[in-house]
Amino acid sequence: MNADHSNAPRVVALAGGVGGARLVDGLDSVLPKDALTIVVNTGDDFVHWGLHISPDLDTVMYTLAGLAPEERGWGIEGDTFHVLAEAERRGADAWFRLGDRDLMTHLLRSRALAGGDSLTKATAKLCGGLEVMRPILPMSDSPRPTTIVTRSGDEMAFQDWLVRARAAPEVQRVEHGGPDRPTGQVIEALRSADLVVICPSNPYVSIGPILSLEGIRPILREKPTVAVSPILAGRAVKGPLSSMIAQLEGKPASAEQIATHYQDLLDGFVVHTGDAFSATFPVLESNILIQTREDRVVLARALLDFAGSLR
Repeated sequence: MNADHSNAPRVVALAGGVGGARLVDGLDSVLPKDALTIVVNTGDDFVHWGLHISPDLDTVMYTLAGLAPEERGWGIEGDTFHVLAEAERRGADAWFRLGDRDLMTHLLRSRALAGGDSLTKATAKLCGGLEVMRPILPMSDSPRPTTIVTRSGDEMAFQDWLVRARAAPEVQRVEHGGPDRPTGQVIEALRSADLVVICPSNPYVSIGPILSLEGIRPILREKPTVAVSPILAGRAVKGPLSSMIAQLEGKPASAEQIATHYQDLLDGFVVHTGDAFSATFPVLESNILIQTREDRVVLARALLDFAGSLR
């Protein structure tokens, strides 16, 4: 990206999970103040131990706060799990790993929601407490739970499928429940954007819930939109995406399959070096294995330069 910040585009990133959070971290490093807004999936949200848990919101927030572990990607670096161990000792559900420091986030969020705050307002308060200045917007203030319908016909809440069942049951389809209303802040951010970035997140369970909301797709069709592939050399960098593609599409996992999934929305697509394919829109090859901070910054700059060349 050019060092002249006066020419910086207003970017809205659609994100969920570790891959999305890491690209957002790169964009945060290279974009000036007020030039980046992050819209985050809340289809993963659920209630555990009576607390409202927002895994994707927290992963993005912790990553931008410099708290996320480099290796694991989720939770807080150096966190302890004494409460979890005590829950196990007393026979309470301990399948979802909540760290001791992480627990304070869920306590504060749940208290704010019980006091009448929207999820958007509660998220802003949490970000302020961790000195995260970038706007992180939940896609909706209403519950919009993701359900996995398995090949055997079972309907599983997303976290039950992903964490408790270790994503083992084969997926027949992905459903989104609850009202399909995005927040006014999300719509305003997208309408004001010069560029929309679809992060390298799972297209079915991280980006899909955002795109399922009323009015989102029509706005994206009017905006320059660039996606980054979450598939590298036929495999997902993290998570169960590779097997989900095979189960849902009946085709092997590939960057091209991701582009096909988004095709009517894309003006450009970024893939890992060697994964390029022929498309009706420009395809950029770059290093998308963004595990280090330096990798994230390099990809963010390459993405923004690529997007600038499309205008």
